[in-house]
Amino acid sequence: MSEGYVNLTVDNHIGTIEFFHPASNSLPGEILRKFAETITAADQNPDVRVILVRSAGERAFCAGASFDELLAIDNTRDGLTFFSGFAMVINAMRKASKLIIGRVQGKAVGGGVGVASSFDYCFATEHASIKLSELAVGIGPFVVGPAVERKAGLSGMSELAINATAWRDADWAKTKGIYNEVFETVEEMDAHINELAAKLATSNPEAMTELKKIFWRGTEDWNELLAERAAISGRLVLSDFTKNAINQFKKK
Repeated sequence: MSEGYVNLTVDNHIGTIEFFHPASNSLPGEILRKFAETITAADQNPDVRVILVRSAGERAFCAGASFDELLAIDNTRDGLTFFSGFAMVINAMRKASKLIIGRVQGKAVGGGVGVASSFDYCFATEHASIKLSELAVGIGPFVVGPAVERKAGLSGMSELAINATAWRDADWAKTKGIYNEVFETVEEMDAHINELAAKLATSNPEAMTELKKIFWRGTEDWNELLAERAAISGRLVLSDFTKNAINQFKKK
């Protein structure tokens, strides 16, 4: 974790999880594991009634998978382990009994779009464009696809997955249901986040838990589904095509 962190702070019954990595808040395996563990810890903390997830910095929300770590994968077991990290984060948010608010201040790519799509309510700025770039580097959004599809529908997810080099702006993401509210500035967004989080922190915890179950109905098989999808990505990342594509992508 020397090159990044995941922290949890609790204030007025709001558990704020912040993650950071110097490479545009990308998500190496160690940070993914810590991210999932911290979501579960916040959910189990009796002093937390609502969870807020944010990344550090003013620019990128999350650049997705770490290219350096992808290039280092040389067997299917390690490939499965790495991509299972994204599955663990998504499933941790799915299984949490508390509502999770997301704060997306900048661009989200690949796995970052999956994270944003897994929030129960997501705030963003107009700078928070999104892109599912996986196909452009020889893989595909297999693990995060179900989370994106759950919010944007199959049509929206497939549009992002097929046109993998094209950005979609924050308004597009809002029309598809990935973002709930979009603001011109971070300051305006944060004011509305604080207002909603404070309201939820004083709402009936049992009622919010029951709502959460309804919101995620139909995802009960995601432990198995996301593991199967992680295995696909873990196999594809070993191909020469993918290795060459990632190296070319890194040079841009």
